[in-house]
Amino acid sequence: MSDVIQLLPDHVANQIAAGEVVQRPASVIKELLENAIDAQATRIQVVIKDAGKTQIQIVDNGMGMSLTDARMSFERHATSKIKSAEDLFSLTTKGFRGEALASIAAIAQVELKTKDDESEVGTIIKIEGSEVTSQEACVTLQGTSISVKNLFYNIPARRNFLKSDAVETRHIIDEFQRVALAHPQIAFDLFHNGNELFQLPETNFRQRITNIFGGKTNEKLVPVTEETELVEISGFVGKPEFAKKSRGEQFFFVNNRFIKSPYLNHAVTAAFDGLLKEKSYPSYFLYLKVDPRSIDINIHPTKTEIKFDDEHALYAILRSAIKHSLGQFNVAPVLDFERDANLDTPYEYKNREANVPGVEVDRDFNPFQQESNPGRSNSGSFRKEPAAGWESLYSGIQDETLDKEEVRHIEFESEEVTGSLFNSSESEAEKSTFQLQKKYIVSTLKSGILVIDQHRAHTRILYEELLKNITVSAAVSQQLLFPLKLQFSSHEMEMLGEIKESLEQTGFVFSSLERDSVEISGIPTLISESEVEMLLEQLLSDLENEVPNNGFSQTDLLARSLAKGMAVKSGMLLNNTEQQHIVNRLFACKEPSLSPSNRSVFVTLTVDELDKKFM
Repeated sequence: MSDVIQLLPDHVANQIAAGEVVQRPASVIKELLENAIDAQATRIQVVIKDAGKTQIQIVDNGMGMSLTDARMSFERHATSKIKSAEDLFSLTTKGFRGEALASIAAIAQVELKTKDDESEVGTIIKIEGSEVTSQEACVTLQGTSISVKNLFYNIPARRNFLKSDAVETRHIIDEFQRVALAHPQIAFDLFHNGNELFQLPETNFRQRITNIFGGKTNEKLVPVTEETELVEISGFVGKPEFAKKSRGEQFFFVNNRFIKSPYLNHAVTAAFDGLLKEKSYPSYFLYLKVDPRSIDINIHPTKTEIKFDDEHALYAILRSAIKHSLGQFNVAPVLDFERDANLDTPYEYKNREANVPGVEVDRDFNPFQQESNPGRSNSGSFRKEPAAGWESLYSGIQDETLDKEEVRHIEFESEEVTGSLFNSSESEAEKSTFQLQKKYIVSTLKSGILVIDQHRAHTRILYEELLKNITVSAAVSQQLLFPLKLQFSSHEMEMLGEIKESLEQTGFVFSSLERDSVEISGIPTLISESEVEMLLEQLLSDLENEVPNNGFSQTDLLARSLAKGMAVKSGMLLNNTEQQHIVNRLFACKEPSLSPSNRSVFVTLTVDELDKKFM
């Protein structure tokens, strides 16, 4: 048998290895940002076009590279950050494998401009598919500018697996936020197709969080601090009442490196035990500082997973630290004995003498002494003449009691102050439905009984109604006496701007749309004012997780998300009229048997099936 094992060509090996490091444009952003941070940059600018598929450019003001270093940086396993195997256990830098630039250069067209502080001119290198096409001197500022064009141009199959621009942009923003949150002392800018998405100045941790997620985030944060021999914990957790329906704002940083850890996430969730609503997730931004020798970060190509020496102790410390912070915020009274400036004496009263109150007493007053002149008393007398004509106040009042017939016709105001959920003219005389466990509506059929899930049924009704309203623009709005002003992050505001027209067709009226806030003056008639913020947050979360490609699917997703948020929930008590209304409207729908998420809306039990239960 002839020999069949052979070495792969370098360019093929590079492309295979690149698949581990570069999965999508966001992977390129992450690696290049980490290189810029390792180069001690204080300002980093990110420019992307077409969600990074056409171009990714990272510009930093770091230390730059010499001519030799610039050429060596694209060689596989060439790095300045480790020199021996022992260095792997005391890493303080972001990158260390020497694979990032080599992997990127294998699957894209790369242009590098760099200059260090000792060189008079810089170097420009152009590489396509791991092959250097040109290298020459150029005039450039100190630092590095690297441009990555046409990602996966030489691997069409990989390029076809990329998602839509909206999905890829979401991944890029996620990676950008993770790096920016870990390094608030560095200024970051992000531009997409000429639009500025983020402009983050140098600041502290709390202000960086607020700059990324909106000004309203500041009031939701509870500080967490703990210092032990094993770990130093700092950062913030969100207040329980601001917990979200998605896991979006959950960040762990170990030695300024973003990590994913289900085990530590469980510790945070355990600390919130009993404080959160069902299916709600807390927000947290936690920074852990540990001895580099006690962790291993070289277990995954993306370096987002870390192995700890003593995970159990870390779990206990983290949970107790968060519980302590939440206890201070929720339960324990805090006494501050420091001077409060609000209690100080005003400046103009500081040198003024206090006025001693005086009490005047008539020592000659005799209550038994007969007055010679009524209407006039001794000095200081407390006597007062009665008011004249007081009898006229009671004129016109009849003493007769009300007749019994009149009492029978007296109408009292109803105790029910809230209106009915549905407007219906049907009589409640014939009650053919009843509610089971405040979750199901049970109705009778000729062949048996019908059991309907009230939430899914109402979701289907609203879904078809919203689709119709969005299509023909026939929705009705209720105007608000005082407009609502809601705050969102810049990315969420961008998404809100994209769906603004569709939302207006469902009944929303927007007074203004600014950089990080929106003012709403009208809402659909089926929702209350208190539900608007939660409804829009859920809608934006759905858009992020299922980001659509075209207008039809966006409309469909919008209708599904709004219907789910506006529908009656399980556990809500419905009167007979409302039950009848849901049943009648459900079977007027085009697809009454399935909810918008393709789940069963009702089940039927025939008489034969019931008979078998009693056999």
